[in-house]
Amino acid sequence: MTKTKGTDNYKNVSQETILKWVKAVQQDDDQMAKTYLVEHFQNLVESLAYKYSKGQSHHEDLVQVGMVGLLGSIERFDTSFERKFEAFLVPTVIGEIKRYLRDKTWSVHVPRRIKELGPKIKKANDQLTNELGYSPSVNDIAEYLEEDIENVLEAMEMGQSYNALSVDHSIEADKDGSTVTLLDIMGNDDSGYDLSEKRLMLQRVLPVLSDREREIIQYTYIENLSQKETGEKIGLSQMHVSRLQRSAIKKLKEAIANEQ
Repeated sequence: MTKTKGTDNYKNVSQETILKWVKAVQQDDDQMAKTYLVEHFQNLVESLAYKYSKGQSHHEDLVQVGMVGLLGSIERFDTSFERKFEAFLVPTVIGEIKRYLRDKTWSVHVPRRIKELGPKIKKANDQLTNELGYSPSVNDIAEYLEEDIENVLEAMEMGQSYNALSVDHSIEADKDGSTVTLLDIMGNDDSGYDLSEKRLMLQRVLPVLSDREREIIQYTYIENLSQKETGEKIGLSQMHVSRLQRSAIKKLKEAIANEQ
């Protein structure tokens, strides 16, 4: 096959030419055609990466992941189908980026099953909130997902290890380029009435916990320290803190259920 000739005017490349380049790569391993495809779609890959990084420090990493998706698309695209190459390229690149974010951008090592359960919990929470008219309990979510409650609790706890955005992080609000911060769009419900009753109930059930368990609950839920920070304060490993925290939560749930 004759080597494909390139063009400097990538913006006006026809679908026929793109298809010809893809075939040249697949059939003859034409490296020049591959270069033309990479140069032509580089801006598209960078824009897709930016949607998921918003200019954060891992943007370049996402671009590289997106380029891997581009190369994979070139190799796997079925040229016999009458559809644009971009229709296959875009979801492939996005899939690579999402897998990278799921597997690589956590502050601590988290089992894959927990990472995959996190998005399901969020979706279930939104669905149940709409159906029930109030925020569902952990037990509601576990039953909805047909998951063990301990797994749901673990996924919620581990979700705190993901690299979260600051509430001051700016996001695009409209097509004109206006921006707002996450804090601007967060709800601000008055929870004072519910909190008073919950505090009283909590005071009644706290005695079921050991001194160490109460100390861990104080640090992790009242003072908002991480499990690692809590462990450093009381001389325990993060894993030990996590186990004691789960045990304390289970005791409190059982005690609260007996109160009701």
